[in-house]
Amino acid sequence: MLVTDILSALPLARGTQDPLFRQLYAQIKDAILRGTLGAGMQLPPTRELARLLSVSRQTVLNAYDQLSAEGYLSGAVGKGTFISEHLAQAAPGPQAAAATQAPMRPLSARGEAYAAAMESVGFHQGKLRPFRVSMPSLDLFPFDVWSRLEGRRWRHPDYHMGYSDPAGYAPLRELLCVYLRASRGVNCTPEQVVITSGSQQGLFLLSQLLLAPGDEVWVESPGYQGASAPLFAAGARVCTVPVTADGMDVAYGIAHYPDARMVLATPSHQLPLGVTMSLQRRLELLRWAAAQRAWIIEDDYDSEYRYTGPPLASLQSLDRAGCVLYVGTLSKVLFPGLRLGYIVAPPALVEPVVRAKAVMDRHTAIVPQMVLADFMADGHFGRHIRRTREAYGERRAALLDAIAARLGDEVKVGPSDAGLDLAVHFLRGHEEAAVVARALEQGIETRALAYYANRMATPACAFAPGLLLGFSSLTPAQIVHGIDVLAKVLSLPR
Repeated sequence: MLVTDILSALPLARGTQDPLFRQLYAQIKDAILRGTLGAGMQLPPTRELARLLSVSRQTVLNAYDQLSAEGYLSGAVGKGTFISEHLAQAAPGPQAAAATQAPMRPLSARGEAYAAAMESVGFHQGKLRPFRVSMPSLDLFPFDVWSRLEGRRWRHPDYHMGYSDPAGYAPLRELLCVYLRASRGVNCTPEQVVITSGSQQGLFLLSQLLLAPGDEVWVESPGYQGASAPLFAAGARVCTVPVTADGMDVAYGIAHYPDARMVLATPSHQLPLGVTMSLQRRLELLRWAAAQRAWIIEDDYDSEYRYTGPPLASLQSLDRAGCVLYVGTLSKVLFPGLRLGYIVAPPALVEPVVRAKAVMDRHTAIVPQMVLADFMADGHFGRHIRRTREAYGERRAALLDAIAARLGDEVKVGPSDAGLDLAVHFLRGHEEAAVVARALEQGIETRALAYYANRMATPACAFAPGLLLGFSSLTPAQIVHGIDVLAKVLSLPR
């Protein structure tokens, strides 16, 4: 096929926001890279191509100039314009087009682990519906205050707007330290607090830093799979430990995985079952970890919300061997889009954690840290926690009352004294997947407890089937409506 035939057939879309010369440039470039136009071929003069395409000569000139600047074309006045000869070896032939649809080489073993680690973790999208789990109420957040504080920072930028400390904004670390000591009994100094881009980054950072491929790690079963994903990405052998009414069964873990190098636990409020680890088991876990020189990651994701008394002291507050790494998030108490979390590391680990953090992303975005520090220093943080704790308490009560009124014969309610969600267990042998699907058809979003069974870990632990219902982001009226719908779903023939 002649060059003029190829070029005259190029599709150009008129009346769009994309200029014609950019379209022509892209079409010719693509033909060169695909091998349709080969090295050394002469392109038609600008006037001739303009006539063939019914465009202005300037359009063609601009396209040729851009292609020449990027090295696709060569030539001189009076000699013509040619596809550059140096593309003869570099440009792929037509047969290579199909091959470009897949990676040239498979992922590495580490890459496969990374890509598969979050495969079974669901992400919330779309309109908020009852009973979306682990979602704070955005309508209660003072975005007007936040916007004013952020605007003040942008109006008066300072030297912090350059590259920042990988450990985080110092005033925020100081304020978080004061808050954690007062509310959670965490033993720390500001130097031990490392700001992360959400708790997920904190878990990933610690997994990469502290685990070697094949190291055994205890995880709760059922448990949040997003927290386990960094362990799989690190090549660890993830070992499930059942959860009872007293929390993670430490004796089971010791009996089955005595040489584990790490434990990932949620002592204050277990997800999804909602239980709290008893003091006896906390002390048992700390004794074993100290003797084994094993690490404990305490994931304290929603400890601010306890409705039957003050927040419980952290596991870290009982640690005397320096084996507990405390990981927290601000996604639940503020809003998930903020992407701020923190690690409280034992003194001996602070420097390695900070250096590893610098490798990962240099430092977490500074402006959100500065605004949060102002938000805390001005008292807004404490007021917001008190306000949301009261509102969530009312919503929790509405959910419990509605379940008692409409679902008392269908489900058994799990622990409800803390958190943003409530686990219920079926009394009549319902199939979780079928209930979830039928509820979704009616506009109700539920999550099966089986979702929290870590299928990638060995072995899987059995637990009673049921649902996890989120209530924190819903009004009492929405909660009552959602339970009415769920009652109808559960009454359908199985």
